[in-house]
Amino acid sequence: MSKQTVLGRVAQLAKANINALLDQAEDPQKMLDQLIRDYSNNIAEAEEAVAATIGNLRLMEQDHQEDLDAAKEWGEKALAASRKGDELRAGGRTEEADRFDNLAKVALGRQLQSEKEARTAEPTIAAQTEVVGKLRSGLDQMKAKLSELQAKRDELVARAKSAQAQNRMMDAVKSIDVLDPTSELSRFEDKVRREEAKALGKQELAASSLDAQFEQLDALGDQAEVEARLARLKAA
Repeated sequence: MSKQTVLGRVAQLAKANINALLDQAEDPQKMLDQLIRDYSNNIAEAEEAVAATIGNLRLMEQDHQEDLDAAKEWGEKALAASRKGDELRAGGRTEEADRFDNLAKVALGRQLQSEKEARTAEPTIAAQTEVVGKLRSGLDQMKAKLSELQAKRDELVARAKSAQAQNRMMDAVKSIDVLDPTSELSRFEDKVRREEAKALGKQELAASSLDAQFEQLDALGDQAEVEARLARLKAA
């Protein structure tokens, strides 16, 4: 997979408008589950690509450092050979001095070559470093989106379950002929009041009958007294 392909995919996924997708979905929960699976797979794929890109960058950095080390080493060898040549020439050993000077030139040529290779690699290393930074940033965005998706999915599932429970309750309520409890109490109260009125009526009837009986007894007593007085008058 090329770096450009990975970057393009990361950018596309990072810019995904989750809310718009949910608005268009017939079954948001299933769509979120699918999006989570897709994101997880793409993150794993992108992580492998990023790891490979970082590995290549580290190899280039190692090669660059080896070129710098080699340039330094060849420079030291050139200096040593040149000093040896100067020493031999001062002692009148011109032929040997020339040989060491030639060795110094060879070392300087190697140094120059190593420096060129190091300079040539530097723009590529800089570009690759920038690519790695973008890939890592894209991965962070993808992981943030994945966390957002997972949270949205959990919230949606909880809301769906709550809505289903409420709908089941309302359906159960509709299936039962619910009576108005206040009207039932009112009818029961009327019945009690009628019974109470009936009892009061019976009490009044009983009371009036008892009074009549006592009045009758009083009348009999008066008549007996009259008869007794009449008898006493006739006996006198």
